[in-house]
Amino acid sequence: MPFRQLFKRSRPPLIGLDISSTAVKLLELSRSGSRYRVESYAVEPLPPNAVVEKNITDVDAVGEAVRRAVKRSGTRTRHAAVAIAGSSVITKIVPMPAGLDDDDMESHIELEADQYVPYPLEEVNLDFEVLGPSEKNPETVDVMLAACRSENVDLRSAAVETGGLTTLVMDVESFASENAFALLSDQLPDQGENKTIAVIDIGATMTTLNVLHDLKSIYTRDTVFGGKQLTEEIMRRYGLSYEEAGMAKRQGGLPENFTTDVLHPFKEAMTQQASRSLQFFYSSSPHSKIDFIVLAGGSASIPGVDEMIQEKLGVETTIANPFASMSLSARVKPQILSNDAPSLMIACGLALRSFD
Repeated sequence: MPFRQLFKRSRPPLIGLDISSTAVKLLELSRSGSRYRVESYAVEPLPPNAVVEKNITDVDAVGEAVRRAVKRSGTRTRHAAVAIAGSSVITKIVPMPAGLDDDDMESHIELEADQYVPYPLEEVNLDFEVLGPSEKNPETVDVMLAACRSENVDLRSAAVETGGLTTLVMDVESFASENAFALLSDQLPDQGENKTIAVIDIGATMTTLNVLHDLKSIYTRDTVFGGKQLTEEIMRRYGLSYEEAGMAKRQGGLPENFTTDVLHPFKEAMTQQASRSLQFFYSSSPHSKIDFIVLAGGSASIPGVDEMIQEKLGVETTIANPFASMSLSARVKPQILSNDAPSLMIACGLALRSFD
């Protein structure tokens, strides 16, 4: 039952490596003063079903995609920060006596963990982070406890190792997204202060709603819905293979009726999904409104989807671009990075772990 697996402090340089259901996304950042620079990045597709609903089912296939991403990006860095899905992690804020050193805190956490974790502790990776003094009792501190089945961590580490890298940091996707979200503050009303903001990440098979209040995550929820449904409809409608349909979706070249008959209904389905996710949030929290919506994930790049969501839900909506104020190295093509930006939020948050 190792400790310090999820929030472990790291030493630079680190690659951010996001393993999603359809692709491996690699990103490397550097920093000069307060300015970040994109040094290298790559997106490598995964074969179908190598990752199913964010769980790795084919370590070798994922490892091979990691290897290709490393080669394509040209990076020389061999240490990575990786994330596991929030749905695989149990987090709990527990009060602890103030003034404990790390060793004593570990002993206390181990005793406490048993009542919060529904698995045998020998099958679990645990970590904790001290958040600060408890509001209710000045003699205690609030500690975030995070627990995850060891096999989830081990499978990701094994895939990364197969790709020729070493995992130094294991994070949680929602925390990584929150980390990158800080880079968007200039694009938010009042820089996000005292605002309730929904980050809706529409990936290939999963949509994740992450709600932040005052720039801190207060709610996260995964739903099975994503861009794969659009790809499958293109396959069915136009008689293409999965790979051909994915290529056509990104590069165009489909018949004229594609926009009206296929793309528009999918955008409507995305809008409905966003609305439904927010209703779940409202029903399980004291909040009754959202001030701003940020769209992330591959499907956020679909033209006009932000306008449709803004119009139907009546909430100002924008597309995530964490690289808007970054400089780029010569090997990074600005237009391609701009297109991929909404799907690189998690990779960006992981790459920022270099500067902890």
